[in-house]
Amino acid sequence: MTDALSRLLETRDWLLADGATGTNLFNMGLSSGDAPELWNVTEQDKIRRLYAGAVDAGSDLFLTNSFGGNASRLKLHDAQDRVFELNKAAAELGRDVADKANRPVIVAGSVGPTGDIMAPMGELTHEIAVEMFHEQAEGLKAGGADVLWVETISAAEEFRAAAEAFAKAGMPWCGTMSFDTAGRTMMGLTSADMVKMVGKIDHAPLAFGANCGTGASDLMRTVLGFTAAGAETPIIAKGNAGIPKYQDGHIHYDGTPELMADYACLAREAGATIIGGCCGTMPEHLRAMREALETRPLGERPTLEQIVEKLGGFSSASDGTDGAGPERAARRGRRRG
Repeated sequence: MTDALSRLLETRDWLLADGATGTNLFNMGLSSGDAPELWNVTEQDKIRRLYAGAVDAGSDLFLTNSFGGNASRLKLHDAQDRVFELNKAAAELGRDVADKANRPVIVAGSVGPTGDIMAPMGELTHEIAVEMFHEQAEGLKAGGADVLWVETISAAEEFRAAAEAFAKAGMPWCGTMSFDTAGRTMMGLTSADMVKMVGKIDHAPLAFGANCGTGASDLMRTVLGFTAAGAETPIIAKGNAGIPKYQDGHIHYDGTPELMADYACLAREAGATIIGGCCGTMPEHLRAMREALETRPLGERPTLEQIVEKLGGFSSASDGTDGAGPERAARRGRRRG
């Protein structure tokens, strides 16, 4: 193993990833509807501050500000011809921050979904998806990203297209999907389905898992699903900081640093190796997570009841792995902790 992330995984039992990108940038003045990726050129000091916030809080790995940096997403801002430039800038800023740290820090090139529906349900073909992901991957590679990181994916076809694109770029990668519909992705995949899919990919990811979704409890149940399905690849857990609530004109996540510290340790005990936060996760959450992971002893694999007790109830009664479809799970209603 020669890539930077694999070398770090060989020496550590767990790694702390970063937190939210969008939440932090909105706090820095990004307006709703604007493309964060443009800030890689116009507001570079703020992007450096975003990255440094995670590193200073203890993250071993952070994602670049390039989630929407593919041609389809950037076309909404008339910037589809700037894919390489904006992704290269995102990674270069990350490389600058990581190289100044006094310890190894991994720069992960964030790649989000295209925003289009894959054929045959939609018009996005496999070939076009691979082309878009490859273009983005080359920009991140040129900027110095250590690893590519596709996230918040809901369709197996799009996940496989990203894997093929990353192989063309000759880059190691990680991948996460978002399980937010009764324990399934929007396109119906369960945690067990993802384990099977990852096992069949030729250019296999270094790690895979779940991000975003509904809340930390639901994400924890998905992690348990990965391990129950016999996952052998390192698992990623990147859950939201609680549940979003609309307060004072903006979205606020109700997860406290204490809750996220509990979540981080539960994720480790459930089998996750790379642990971070997603929406709403700020540097203060990351600091609490790092301290907890460093100071609390490793416990037993948590039960669903223990997850509810620590993090709150699940958003659905089923995660789909018991044969209950989304419709049945929705009818059964919300489980309360």
